[in-house]
Amino acid sequence: MTTFSSVTVLGAGVLGTQIALQTARHAIPVVVYDISEDAVAAGRERLAGIVEQYLGDVGQDARPDADAAVARITFDTDLARAVGGAELVVEAVPERLETKREVYGRLAEVAPAETVFATNSSTLLPSAIADATGRPDRFLALHFANHVWRQNTAEVMGTEQTDPEVFERVATFAEEIGMVPIRLHKEQPGYVLNSLLVPLLDAAAGLVLRGVADPATIDTTWQIGTGSPVGPFRMYDVIGLRTAHAVASASPEPGAQAWAAYLQSEYLDQGKYGVESGEGFYRYR
Repeated sequence: MTTFSSVTVLGAGVLGTQIALQTARHAIPVVVYDISEDAVAAGRERLAGIVEQYLGDVGQDARPDADAAVARITFDTDLARAVGGAELVVEAVPERLETKREVYGRLAEVAPAETVFATNSSTLLPSAIADATGRPDRFLALHFANHVWRQNTAEVMGTEQTDPEVFERVATFAEEIGMVPIRLHKEQPGYVLNSLLVPLLDAAAGLVLRGVADPATIDTTWQIGTGSPVGPFRMYDVIGLRTAHAVASASPEPGAQAWAAYLQSEYLDQGKYGVESGEGFYRYR
């Protein structure tokens, strides 16, 4: 028996579907909610692709396990129905504060009183969202990295209002689904992982914007100089250029705004979203 026996994931994007698969692989039923039938259809297709990525990493012998996990995942466009039986809701909607607060306002009205809420936000502090949840003592951040079965950290970060027992339950749950829980003792923008990663990505973006070097050269330099298997622009493609654009757009810094405009004109307007679309800074088809 796991700490939470039923989980709902809000958002059928790249990380939402990965979180659903990782959870369902450990015999926990999962409901994935999104706002429309089109979004759900895209989520189902995305999940199928993620299963193939997972099997590409672990081997085809794991297909029966993966198929069983997919059978435990259902999709829904009705929020009340999607969370009606949830003991834990993991929110993975777009990285915009106003969007998340609006979602939690609706969620608070329909979720059971005992349900725990966790945001997968990678940049926003949970304290900026907590009052919108209607249950700040049962709300915290649970941040997964992309390719959750491989980059299997789960950063657990509460606020001053988070019940310590809830914090430990969520950390235990993360461990139960094969993650390594990273317990943060206080709020930190970017948590641990992105506090290290974002400065690298920002520096790489600045080199491109100033015309110093192209993405492939920057990646090659980083890989040779550090021994890293990938460079920052390959990382951008994995994270997703829509996510990178949303984060940059939310920053008031002129450099971030310039980067958002560059991503929009050179990539997003052409349907190049990174790995999820098959092309970003690199081609994946």
